[in-house]
Amino acid sequence: MKRLAAIICLSIISFTAFSQNADLRRKIEVNGNAEAEVTPDIIYFGISLKEYFKDSSNKKKVEIEELEKQLQAAVIAAGIPKENFMINNVSSYSYQVKKKDPGFLARKQYTIKVTDLSRFNDLVSAVDPRGIESTNIEKFDYSKIQTLKRELKVKAVQAAKEKAAYMAEAIGEKVGSALELQEINNEYYPQPVYRQSNVMMKTEMMAADAASPEIDFQKIKLNYQVRAVFELK
Repeated sequence: MKRLAAIICLSIISFTAFSQNADLRRKIEVNGNAEAEVTPDIIYFGISLKEYFKDSSNKKKVEIEELEKQLQAAVIAAGIPKENFMINNVSSYSYQVKKKDPGFLARKQYTIKVTDLSRFNDLVSAVDPRGIESTNIEKFDYSKIQTLKRELKVKAVQAAKEKAAYMAEAIGEKVGSALELQEINNEYYPQPVYRQSNVMMKTEMMAADAASPEIDFQKIKLNYQVRAVFELK
């Protein structure tokens, strides 16, 4: 009998403690969403230069230094800061090899950062197309991306509160303080769509392609969601 009484007493104490710790407030849980699309305004594009022969006998070579000077001059003329013009890679570039093998053709790859897409064609068209091996877009970004992210997060929270308010109003309730906020983001950085220019073939058509590569940028899409729990009062 004493044992049964002790068990009952312990159960009452446990239930009381649970009731005190359990959150019995009435709540509403909703998701808020905010999104935006922006056009990239920072572009990193790569260009690969390669020496070539002017004549069919492979005796008159256009050196990589000459091609590089053409590209550097175009960069300066476009008003691009020097720090935005970088050598990315040098493929088998060796003066000793060049001396031993007159037929050796050196290559150099560069990365150029621009904030105006129209500069791309200006830069490429300033270089002899026969010396351009390929061009490609390496990556892109948006200069005010951090500001936009903050704005979208705020809008997502506001959207969650607005949704909770009209849902609560439908049952004659009002929304109180926020009890929980959880951030959920879904950033989408699409790859640029471009046609890579290859001018190894000495035809006027390929040269024209190198001078004006087709580039079509998709927009950067940012989507932020929040999970919010509000108290009902």
